[in-house]
Amino acid sequence: MPIYHRLGKIPHKRHTTFANKEKGGLYQEELFGTSGFAGMSSLLYHLYPPTLVTEKEKPFSVRPEIAIEDNMTELSFKGFSIKPEKDYIKSRKTLFVNSDLHIGLASPTTSTKEYFFKNAQADEMIFVHVGSGKLRTSYGTIPFEYGDYLIIPRGTIYQIEFDSEDNRLLYVESFSPIFTPKKYRNNFGQLLEHSPFCERDYKLPQDLETHDEKGEFKILIKKNGLIYPYTYGSHPFDLVGWDGYNYPYAISIFDFEPITGRVHQPPPVHQQFEGTNFVVCSFVPRMYDYHPESIPAPYHHSNIDSDELLYYVDGDFMSRNNIEKGQITLHAGGIPHGPHPGAIERSLGVKSTEELAVMIDPFKPMQITKDALEIEVDGYYKSWMH
Repeated sequence: MPIYHRLGKIPHKRHTTFANKEKGGLYQEELFGTSGFAGMSSLLYHLYPPTLVTEKEKPFSVRPEIAIEDNMTELSFKGFSIKPEKDYIKSRKTLFVNSDLHIGLASPTTSTKEYFFKNAQADEMIFVHVGSGKLRTSYGTIPFEYGDYLIIPRGTIYQIEFDSEDNRLLYVESFSPIFTPKKYRNNFGQLLEHSPFCERDYKLPQDLETHDEKGEFKILIKKNGLIYPYTYGSHPFDLVGWDGYNYPYAISIFDFEPITGRVHQPPPVHQQFEGTNFVVCSFVPRMYDYHPESIPAPYHHSNIDSDELLYYVDGDFMSRNNIEKGQITLHAGGIPHGPHPGAIERSLGVKSTEELAVMIDPFKPMQITKDALEIEVDGYYKSWMH
């Protein structure tokens, strides 16, 4: 959950005259918020009205094709088998969906220079597995690198500049705002001392770009699975200043400080984000349990209330056999799962782990798309037999 931030020039009071002394007239104020007028918001000050639409083209669909509506099978998928594509939007392959969130992978090879993108329906969480670059927005620029989570509130207009052609992204589209967990925050929103990360770890927008440009600027707007191509008459990055709480930011998985104990700790200690009916957890390098008879491997458990998706980033994930970088396991709610054969024995006496993974637990069952089945690992549900 971002803290109050401001960049550029803003007036002393909200909703008052703010004169453009260089060109005459007034700067154009815009409220950017979610949950009506009750959620987090920012006030933006434009050179031009953000309403100058010059052209609107026919929308096209990017809705995922559902292959499995009701799943009760343990599944696994090789994420690095997603083929790279030049275009950022075309590269995004949605793999799992329910009414609260969509989860997918992308491997774009070029930056978004020909257009701007806005997701008008969902907050986005983008985890950078491979690659680096800059997230450019009207709020400023956020440099990113391997291990960063990019949190982009719905309605944010952005471009991504990649440093190379080799990029691998895990993304979540959340139809509710993405927050830090309530259990880590006090009544004022400040992260508490026992939180595994704090405000110092946020990478906030910097280097505000103010583009005083008129012309034709294409913005591809996503809503309800459709892309609406709009052309605006002024550059979307025309802010002279802004302030508030609703803006994109980044935080690195490497700044997550793990919570450990004498015996094995349950997954909630790894929680990083939450939305309506889902949580996101970060599994990071850490010391193992220090009870003299502890079993570091996780115990068998039944996900009765949620599916469990685990995205393997790096290191040796001790509880699984034959796991590769970029692989995803989906353990369906209602079926118990646990360490693979030999994992418990291998873990005995081990003092630490270098594993790195992102876990997403949705509390409504996930449907499986056709794109997911193209990278499925055959027979994963039998992997506990050998």
